[in-house]
Amino acid sequence: MIKYALACEQAHEFESWFPSSEAFETQRKRGFVTCPFCNSAKVEKQIMAPSVARTDKALTAPAPEAQPMAVLSERERELRAALRALREHVMKNAENVGKDFVEEARKMHYGETEERSIFGEADLTEAKALLEEGIDVLPLPIVPDDRN
Repeated sequence: MIKYALACEQAHEFESWFPSSEAFETQRKRGFVTCPFCNSAKVEKQIMAPSVARTDKALTAPAPEAQPMAVLSERERELRAALRALREHVMKNAENVGKDFVEEARKMHYGETEERSIFGEADLTEAKALLEEGIDVLPLPIVPDDRN
């Protein structure tokens, strides 16, 4: 059995199992492979990283720590790039007030200090309290490491 990562013409991504690559091609050509989201029969295989065991290493050598990997779609790469660009823009154009974020946000909201773009640290409880007071805050996106 072979598991393929598939995508339709609408860029819906999904996986499916087939007895062989020939069986996939036969079923796809006959219109039997369809997208579970939009029912399109225009489906193509996506690039996948195969899971292959290495036989060239000595059996006595210690096994290295396995690092999980994912093959990202073009859409996922674009989203990560946009999130990274947003984070970089904020960090370049706003003041880092660190642990004083909650206090500084309140001071600006209540007119005790000048309004300016800031970023810093707040836990979930503090962020909720700010929102309940009518102070707009947003989490700064953290982009996963490029290796993941």
